[in-house]
Amino acid sequence: MNVKEFFIYLFLMAGSTYLIRVIPFILIKKKIQNKFIKSFLYYVPYTVLAVMTIPSALLLTNHIWTALLGLCVAAMLAFKGKSLTIVAVAASVVTLIAESLLLLF
Repeated sequence: MNVKEFFIYLFLMAGSTYLIRVIPFILIKKKIQNKFIKSFLYYVPYTVLAVMTIPSALLLTNHIWTALLGLCVAAMLAFKGKSLTIVAVAASVVTLIAESLLLLF
């Protein structure tokens, strides 16, 4: 890839990213009153995060069962209101221990 192609790709990516963020501000002039739309927009970031995180969390280990165990631990700790750091570390440690135990047997 030469410098000209790089800048073409860079400007296209920047333009598309900018348009995605600016179009809602241009189209929506007043405050959103509809409860359904407000609820929908409230949950979009959580849905996107889950869609990006869960498949990779399940596919990055050698065994699906160890990944499911780590995911269950993470879900239980998250529902108990633990911090993100504790949830992530606990899920990683449980998955690592489960993977190590499976290698022994």
